[in-house]
Amino acid sequence: MKHRIVVLGAGYAGASAAGRLAKRLHPADTEITLVNADPEFVERVRMHQLATGQDLKPRPLTDVFAGTGVQVRLAQVTGVDAERRTVGIVSAGGPGEIAYDTLVYALGSTAADCGLPGVAEHAHHIAGKQAALRLRDRLADLAAGETVLVVGGGLTGIEAVTEIAEARPDLAVSLAARGRLGDWLSEKAQSHLRKAFEQLGIIVHEHTDIAGVEPAGIVTTNGRVIPARVTVWAAGFAVHPIAAATTLEVSATGQIVVDETMRSVSHPDVYAVGDAALAPGVSGRPLRMSCASGVPSAHLAADVIAARLTGRRIPPNKIGYTGQCISLGRRDAVVQWVTPDDQPKPSALTGRTAARVKEMICKTAAWSISHPTWMLPTRRRHAIPAEAPSTITA
Repeated sequence: MKHRIVVLGAGYAGASAAGRLAKRLHPADTEITLVNADPEFVERVRMHQLATGQDLKPRPLTDVFAGTGVQVRLAQVTGVDAERRTVGIVSAGGPGEIAYDTLVYALGSTAADCGLPGVAEHAHHIAGKQAALRLRDRLADLAAGETVLVVGGGLTGIEAVTEIAEARPDLAVSLAARGRLGDWLSEKAQSHLRKAFEQLGIIVHEHTDIAGVEPAGIVTTNGRVIPARVTVWAAGFAVHPIAAATTLEVSATGQIVVDETMRSVSHPDVYAVGDAALAPGVSGRPLRMSCASGVPSAHLAADVIAARLTGRRIPPNKIGYTGQCISLGRRDAVVQWVTPDDQPKPSALTGRTAARVKEMICKTAAWSISHPTWMLPTRRRHAIPAEAPSTITA
């Protein structure tokens, strides 16, 4: 009987894991199923572009994984029974269930409302394709001079507000940040960031804590009202609640707690990758939610699964960071160089050079996912029988 591997989610992490597994394992011994609600791979790092009217290249999953041996199942995941090793789904054919021997959980994250009133009702976000398209339609309806406020001073907020300001210079665009603008960046990067905001005419509300969102703007904790015709919420991410409803060990954030091989600490037949995992990085600090964490964690999990199934040595965890890429519209960017544990170095690329680097990285990531089995190994390895003596080292 074939070993059944089920991958939940086809974002950067899930699609990378499925493709990597197809490269490493022989199809005669394993069956890989990729479950995703959307029929296409979505470049989540470009949602700010989609929201401002730019079109993205379609990448149907059936085309991406054609000929790889990966079975694409279009369905919404409704639950995971970690004891029975089954996944509940709803597809066009109705509710169903998929059994697994090994599960790769990569359902990712969505926008976090931080428990504040009015966020879900009155704010837009760009954590997914449909949400970005709704914001796109709303922005298209705005007349010159109307106001857009982006809440959140992190990477998503900065990219969203600069993209909107560049695409719609006729609007009054502002950003509300809890701290100082770009306060985690080097002095060089912060200086360039402020100049970019000034050139784009973006108003910055620093040291601003939000109490709630209303139809016509936000209210701060000190009672100040910042008016906005459209509010865009970019104040963090939250994982989908499915894992927390299982017997899997999860963190306070709902992420699946994994060891350094991306394996669940409570259920050894479950691996979690990308935003869905609370994974130790360099110096023991958890990996941050990002594409820069998702793809390497997916590759590691796939390599570990393949090693354990084929009786080979478990690869070490070498996940670390080199830079943070922040687009500032289509012609400007910052590439902040960082240490492996994600601390900023004094050096940074800025301007058009940085924009070209950021674009190259985005294109390379999308291309690699669209070509999951390029440079196939000379042979995919066979799984060893379950009852055979194992040479695996933990």
